[in-house]
Amino acid sequence: MSQLSILGLLAHPDDEQVMSGVFAKSAAEGIKTGLLCATRGEYGEISDPSLATPDNLGKVRENELRAAGAVLGIKYLYFLDYKDSGWFDKPENSAADSLNMAETGKATGKVVEVIRAFKPTVIVTFDPTGGYGHLDHVKIYQLAMRAFSEAADPQKYTEAGEPWQAERIYFSSFPRSQMARFTEIMQEQEVESSFSALDFSKLGLADDQITNVIDVREWVPTKEKSLSCHRTQMAPDSPFSRLPKEVLMELRSKEHYGLAEGTPLPDTEEARGDLFAGLR
Repeated sequence: MSQLSILGLLAHPDDEQVMSGVFAKSAAEGIKTGLLCATRGEYGEISDPSLATPDNLGKVRENELRAAGAVLGIKYLYFLDYKDSGWFDKPENSAADSLNMAETGKATGKVVEVIRAFKPTVIVTFDPTGGYGHLDHVKIYQLAMRAFSEAADPQKYTEAGEPWQAERIYFSSFPRSQMARFTEIMQEQEVESSFSALDFSKLGLADDQITNVIDVREWVPTKEKSLSCHRTQMAPDSPFSRLPKEVLMELRSKEHYGLAEGTPLPDTEEARGDLFAGLR
């Protein structure tokens, strides 16, 4: 069994899909895998009213995440128990129990406690834009970056366990050139979605900020099986369902990451394909 470990710090059930290939690949290599999910996605979509109601959607999505995680080999799952902050400009954005409104110090302490318990070698979270600007994505990014350093500080959160310093924290993201091409394809296919109005030239990471590109083509079937567990979020007429298969394969076969802080990567091409380069 490997002594390496990887912990995702994300916001909602189905967010694990941004790094699902790395999760599956890591699990197959005997690397310890864990996921912290800050909310249960209580204000997500409901693709079919027979699957959930607004009142029980959070519990249903938790179960969907547990099923999806089992497919990917995620062994440890944690929840922060904050409520989903909802889509942009919704009343849920300012709810007292939402992740968006969580007091930063207290919420960071909860993340620190998970880091110290799990003891990750590598942490993965969203980039500073949250990928597409979602309030919860941005908030968990902020908490993750604080917790990365504060988990190692013996003077901080003394009740949250023994200090632990992860070697690296990465952003799971996409290069802006890829999103520009994806936007063009969506327009060519005349596919409309809630993402159509977003300015992707300012979201994600600039191409030169991508430090690692992980080939997960071998794990695409596993990724697809895991994604299918999120039934409440899988509307049959979703924009992605109307994209050509070759486009979907291209998007799913590689995952992009940017090293945010921690142990520098070796200066080799091989290191670009391995989040644990130089740590094995």
